[in-house]
Amino acid sequence: MSDDVFKRSVQIERKPTEVFAWHEKPGAFERLAPPWQRIEVTERSGGIRTGATVKLRSKIGSKRVEWEVEHRDYVEGVQFRDRQLRGPFAKWEHLHLVEPVQASDRASQLTDEIAYRLPFGGLGKIVGGGFARRELERLFNYRHAVTKADNETAARLISVRPLRILIAGASGLVGRALVPFLQTQGHSVTRLVRREPKSADEAFWDPAAGRLDPQVMRGVDVVINLSGEGVAEGRWSEKRKAAILSSRVDSTRTLVRAIAAQHHVRFRPFVFISGSATGYYGNHGAAVLDENAKLGAGFLADVCDAWEREASAAEALDVRVVRLRTGVVLTSAGGALAKLLPVFRAGVGGPLGAGQRWMSWISIDDLVGAIYHAIMDRRCDGAVNAVAPEAVTNAEFTRTLARVLRRPAIVPVPPVALRAVFGEMADETLLTSARVVPGKLTEALYAFRHVSLEQALRHVLGR
Repeated sequence: MSDDVFKRSVQIERKPTEVFAWHEKPGAFERLAPPWQRIEVTERSGGIRTGATVKLRSKIGSKRVEWEVEHRDYVEGVQFRDRQLRGPFAKWEHLHLVEPVQASDRASQLTDEIAYRLPFGGLGKIVGGGFARRELERLFNYRHAVTKADNETAARLISVRPLRILIAGASGLVGRALVPFLQTQGHSVTRLVRREPKSADEAFWDPAAGRLDPQVMRGVDVVINLSGEGVAEGRWSEKRKAAILSSRVDSTRTLVRAIAAQHHVRFRPFVFISGSATGYYGNHGAAVLDENAKLGAGFLADVCDAWEREASAAEALDVRVVRLRTGVVLTSAGGALAKLLPVFRAGVGGPLGAGQRWMSWISIDDLVGAIYHAIMDRRCDGAVNAVAPEAVTNAEFTRTLARVLRRPAIVPVPPVALRAVFGEMADETLLTSARVVPGKLTEALYAFRHVSLEQALRHVLGR
């Protein structure tokens, strides 16, 4: 039986040698794995050169599958090929080809060409051929968007040298996307962990006890703190609220003390990116809120205020501090959107109450991009709103998500029901209204990948 062939190309405004080298950097595979797929690298040897292998674990539909892929036909700066040794296809050979555009070395054409056969011969092709083709189109639309944007970011934000970056909270939703992005930009990342380190790129800390060896901080250029208990992981008891607050304050205080322990300023990081949230502003109805807006009222506003005050202590150490006030992060890999998807896919989603509360959001790729922009651009200083330019009402969010998923969403959820299920958390998360704009990022000329909500949802959902 003849092979099916899928071929897709994208133009990237970067030199072919640089685009090819991007694929060889640590983190490239993770950057290309779409958020709607659960793909785990279980073993790898070598990079992408001939003879290197990768073992993967993933899901196709509801079925878990194991893959083993061998790299071959490597030509430096030009091409490499993946060949399935074991996996769900009867045959899979994937050529990655990078060529100059019109004999220019300043732009590239990346082509992915896959020759594949489904299992079960002709029957497999009849039953699954259409599905396989649609999934490949979905996958490579995503991969090419990420490859193009990440490479063009590297061309635009040029670092004079590779940076040493220390991250707290690297295993969280944002950290899992940020680490491979920073690696493919050419930087080295050390992850702080609360267990025995398993590799050279991990270091132990215990933020609750204030423990972090100051030597870990020595020579670090950038510190990023994404650590903290999940706000929406459960109903708020007094114990839960105390954990949410202390996890943020303790982690930030521990990092600042470790920075201060570097007695000579040249051994200190030049920037400290500290997480915060748009919860800082509280409930403001339809008022437009930039970074100059005042502190709001409520538990989350108090948490953000305490969190930011701890981070600001690093300013006295001649460290630029960025207090990153993040909105709702859109990714199908977790967070609020992932929790909503089963409800909306079942056709029983709907607006919360009248749907007039404002929601400030940002795609996961733009949050990662905004963090990197804040590292590289000194205009990002103090409070920085990490939100997309176009906040939406809850009603608009509901309509847009339903349209992207091709599902109805007409059943409103009354506030009283939300309060019965979530208690105090409902009023401060689901029923609050904050129309936040990215004032500092706009001034610093950050180029958003996803300006509209529909554009962002289609990207992270592969629709």
